[in-house]
Amino acid sequence: MTFQAFTKTITAALCGAALATAVSAQEDAVLTVTAGDMEHTYTMEQLKELPSSSFETETIWTEGAQTFQGVSLKDLMDTLDVSEGMIEATAINDYAVEIPMEDAVSDGPIIAYANNDKEMSRRGKGPLWIVSVSYTHLRAHETDY
Repeated sequence: MTFQAFTKTITAALCGAALATAVSAQEDAVLTVTAGDMEHTYTMEQLKELPSSSFETETIWTEGAQTFQGVSLKDLMDTLDVSEGMIEATAINDYAVEIPMEDAVSDGPIIAYANNDKEMSRRGKGPLWIVSVSYTHLRAHETDY
């Protein structure tokens, strides 16, 4: 289930964290992750280099079954050595949602960069969505979550 389209920033106010990045990478960044006082940005190409997951689900924002592909939220947090706290995902339009770290599990939500094998444009509510495999997982059927 989709939490919100155009995810831009994930803030993990937690333990551990990432690497500093170059200005040129920030210009093409589609995702910025802040953990404590460390910030790491990802271009679409860098996200696609991480292990990917995919699944089919239905959402209230799409018609019929959709296949989403992206980076597991758990894998991303593991890469950054983040294991506890709250994840705040903020969209390009400043919509924000908090996700407890305990929801970042195997077979849990992904940061999707493809829908039905196509990259998602800003006009198509992209470039990223946080999506879960089912409406019941993560209380994701609630539009304010």
